[in-house]
Amino acid sequence: MKLRKQVTVCGGAIFCVAVFSLYLMLDRVQHDPARRQSGGNFPRSQISVLQNRIEQLEQLLEENHQIISHIKDSVMELTDTGAVSPSGHLPFRSANGSWVLPFDGRPTFLAVKPQDCQFAAGSRGQADVQMLDVYSLLKFDNPDGGVWKQGFDITYEPEEWDNEPLQVFVVPHSHNDPGWIKTFDKYFTDQTQHILNNMVVKLAEDPRRKFIWSEISFFSKWWETADIHKQEAMRKLILGGQLEIVTGGWVMTDEANVHYFAMIDQLIEGHQWLERNLGITPRSGWAVDPFGHSATMPYLLKRANLTSMLIQRVHYSIKKHFASTRSLEFMWRQSWDTGSSTDIFCHMMPFYSYDVPHTCGPDPKICCQFDFKRLPGGRINCPWKVPPKTVVEANVAERAHLLLDQYRKKSKLYRSKVLLVPLGDDFRYDKALEWDQQYTNYQKLFDYMNSHPEMHVQAQFGTLSEYFNAVYKAHGAAQGSRPADYPVLSGDFFAYADREDHYWTGYFTSRPFYKSLDRVIESHLRGAEILYSLAVANARHAGMEGRYPVSDYALLVDARRSVGLFQHHDAITGTAKENVVIDYGTKLLRSLIGLKRVIINAAHFLVMKNKEFYPTPPPSCASDCFFLLSTRYLVLFNPVEQERLCAVTVLVNTVRVRVLTEDGQTLPVQLSAQWSTASQMSATFMVRLPPLGLAVFHLYDSPDSPMTLRSDTLLRVSGRDVTARATDPLPVRSQQSDPQTFYISSQSLTLGFSGTTGLLEVCLLSTLTSVEFISDHDLDFPISSDCWIKVNMTCLSIKRKDDPQEVKVQMQFMVYGTRPSKDKSGAYLFLPDGKAKPYNQKEPPVVRVVEGPLFSEVVAHYQHFQQTIRIHNVPGVDGLSIDITTMVDIRDQTNKELAMRMVTDIQSGDVFYTDLNGFQMQPRRHYLKLPLQANFYPMPSQAYIQDSHHRLTLHTAQSLGVTSLESGQLEVIMDRRLMQDDNRGLGQGLKDNKKTANRFRLLLERRSTGNKMMDSATNSFPSILSHMTNAFLNHEVLALPVLPKRRGIPPLQTFAPLKSILPCDFHLLNLRSIQSQDPHSPSPYTALILHRLVLDCGLEAQNLGFNCTTTQGQVRAIKTHQTPWTQAPGPRRPQTGNRGV
Repeated sequence: MKLRKQVTVCGGAIFCVAVFSLYLMLDRVQHDPARRQSGGNFPRSQISVLQNRIEQLEQLLEENHQIISHIKDSVMELTDTGAVSPSGHLPFRSANGSWVLPFDGRPTFLAVKPQDCQFAAGSRGQADVQMLDVYSLLKFDNPDGGVWKQGFDITYEPEEWDNEPLQVFVVPHSHNDPGWIKTFDKYFTDQTQHILNNMVVKLAEDPRRKFIWSEISFFSKWWETADIHKQEAMRKLILGGQLEIVTGGWVMTDEANVHYFAMIDQLIEGHQWLERNLGITPRSGWAVDPFGHSATMPYLLKRANLTSMLIQRVHYSIKKHFASTRSLEFMWRQSWDTGSSTDIFCHMMPFYSYDVPHTCGPDPKICCQFDFKRLPGGRINCPWKVPPKTVVEANVAERAHLLLDQYRKKSKLYRSKVLLVPLGDDFRYDKALEWDQQYTNYQKLFDYMNSHPEMHVQAQFGTLSEYFNAVYKAHGAAQGSRPADYPVLSGDFFAYADREDHYWTGYFTSRPFYKSLDRVIESHLRGAEILYSLAVANARHAGMEGRYPVSDYALLVDARRSVGLFQHHDAITGTAKENVVIDYGTKLLRSLIGLKRVIINAAHFLVMKNKEFYPTPPPSCASDCFFLLSTRYLVLFNPVEQERLCAVTVLVNTVRVRVLTEDGQTLPVQLSAQWSTASQMSATFMVRLPPLGLAVFHLYDSPDSPMTLRSDTLLRVSGRDVTARATDPLPVRSQQSDPQTFYISSQSLTLGFSGTTGLLEVCLLSTLTSVEFISDHDLDFPISSDCWIKVNMTCLSIKRKDDPQEVKVQMQFMVYGTRPSKDKSGAYLFLPDGKAKPYNQKEPPVVRVVEGPLFSEVVAHYQHFQQTIRIHNVPGVDGLSIDITTMVDIRDQTNKELAMRMVTDIQSGDVFYTDLNGFQMQPRRHYLKLPLQANFYPMPSQAYIQDSHHRLTLHTAQSLGVTSLESGQLEVIMDRRLMQDDNRGLGQGLKDNKKTANRFRLLLERRSTGNKMMDSATNSFPSILSHMTNAFLNHEVLALPVLPKRRGIPPLQTFAPLKSILPCDFHLLNLRSIQSQDPHSPSPYTALILHRLVLDCGLEAQNLGFNCTTTQGQVRAIKTHQTPWTQAPGPRRPQTGNRGV
């Protein structure tokens, strides 16, 4: 009753102040001399007086607004005297010392249909060639093969082509790296623009001349600088079939480190450009330089309507094996595909390189003689000391027969009498002379061959698709379909070795700072795309399209292209020159700044209650600013498509902070020291955020509240001079370290740490209710006092675990050196000097232990790294995994590589699992017959080991190299500092290391007692919890502090765009506004890209903190509160609506 009286009194006070203020304003306006002028026409001398009066009136309104804001804060404090949470309880410590938090009590459920589990259990694709089997079969030896050093001697009978002549397609090409030794812009200025300028002239000279081009980043830059006549000439060449655009991506993407979001985005950007400017769609893929090939790429190309593809960099032993079985051309099928819907025809080049000496046939000494750029007098020559000869009438017969012999031998490695012969190399054809040298001499050879029937050959220039079409025709197969007797292959082609034991596994980790930066910007790009699309749709619905800054679209386009450029196979790989890396970084940073502007503008528009206030300048700053006393609001963006219950941390400059929800409920806050500066501290609070939505919170300076709790901090140091001290406002205790294991715990996890090293030793899963599947029922049951699970499965039983299970998870840090011989590790290669040695330092580490109601953490400080292990005491996804951040700084090291190794008691044997591009999981096996470096694989998003009881998954926020060298181990290379080049063309080592934060989530899951389903030899899938953990790690909540402006803050409200929840086995990959003909403005269309996830239901169901349902892959039109979303029209955009991780 007393509280109601206070509210009534304060409300009345607000009303009285408002009425009195308005009275004063009207009174002053009435006494304004300017108002007494007759009519509406003022003398010029009075206009300035009127302006001044209007400004005074505006100032009075502003003052009134500020008065009301202050009174509102006072009312909030008066109504919040209880300072309790939505549930009406205060945080408290349980009997075991862990904190118990008040929660909003909203029930959550899990409803997974049986069919959505059966896919994971039954998805065993049928393939003739499974790459895991190939690895088991091969010896990986390297005997001398003669002229084809890594192969074998090839023989043939002269009459083999009597009935069916050999068809030869010579395909001229120029591989243009968008950055490597030179920057993207420098390459364009020095070489690429000349290649394209010469192309327009030289191809037009003879309609028989053909060429292929891949990189749209370069092609679009040339197009923008070319005049209308060159553009028309180029368009004529393309439409006439003389020039083919292959793959059509913004770059020829790396396939190891890239995330499938970026793979698709750069492919869309290239295809959209081609559609808008040329009206064409690529039909064939061309990937001659990525350092190994992922199974994700053929899937995406197939979904983008390509029918055929080519790859080159594959382990030389695998190439030899495929050549010996004539399996170099195959249908590449996804391992989960039980039919053939994912099949795409793939051609594997058989020899060492894509340069001319290694493409006409098995003998590079002979093939080099047909690279006419190497004619005597030029800048390059043949290393085999036999130069090319200009083709003249006197030697054409001898030259033609010599070349035909190579063609025939190469054709013996394939199943058709159609032969592909690429003709090019890096940045070839930049001089008009080379165009004349290559085309003129080859045309003479073709004319001679074709005019002599006894040679039984038809040779010509061709495009890649012309070659593939001829193969299909020779076998009577439709375009893109499987020719008779061609093998079906599943798997990938990692790791790549080009010779001896030189495995290209170092680049999986090289320059981790930029790999991490890339993923941060990808997440911002996705968030900006979603918010921009929602804001534009809302603006159109509200009739405010002209007022919303659609000019922000240019910032989106710039970011798309900068991120796309960085997916190039010499960019994200960390294998470019130092100055080129700086150029990439500059472009990415510029994009990040632009994306933050897009996010702020869109969020500002969407959370405003009254859109008529728009376009008031957005009262926001970037997410890295901190709260001053004057800050009032915080807007949080959840970029995940599911409701999110999580802990959010912001920086503040006072301990007198209180956090309220939009409806005035106080949230528990944990205050912690910010160790990098004494003027700031961190405030952590638990929030529930709508899917893809923006939530508004109120922060204000307030006296101490029982809902604001301070972290307990303990420093464990070695030495005799240890004294405990406490400083206000945040106390810190210290004690001498001892060897005893110490623990931190939450309601879900208990972690044990070594008293000596401060590193993780054990992990305990706390008591919980598990869900298993045994009968056909639809039941509701509580998983805890405030959360419910709803299960609709074929089987169900409930069994409570009375005792927590302890799993050994010991964290170790190891160091690799490099070989003392001439071949050493570099940007590409990993050539260690043996097994890793334990990391050692003379002084014991300083260990900081922080405990509190919302999170607890242990920070171990070492000379070259600082590891923070944190657990969140919140229900749902965030509370079920371990947050690991390892800050690495090895800038004072020489030829060292730092590794983080986890040693567990999980009986994983020699099998482990790594992801391919964050899209699918690939089983791996540790082979003792291979050198240590051959057992490392890329880990773009996760890796795990498992046995019949547990699965341990390491989720990562940046791509790194990973392996499992012993049963129960996972090992990740964190950073590499190498002082020399590894002789792959870069000409530099890796000496530009930066202090880098590598971020992970470690998830320990139990297999259901009644469901011991183990993965097949070829397939494995994450659980729903694992999927969501990865999404939370890679798409963090974006905090947008609202700074008060001179005019005050207009009313804000939470924006929740989805009217109904999206099935939790669907990931909204992107909501991407499509370009109009003007590249800097959007069209009315938006691409909705969905990815259906495969769930391993054999792991215990957990409380995810949100309602999770599946619908057997059915998704109705996604309705927001304003707009129904469907996929934009047009077949040229890749879709990932099928299966993957």
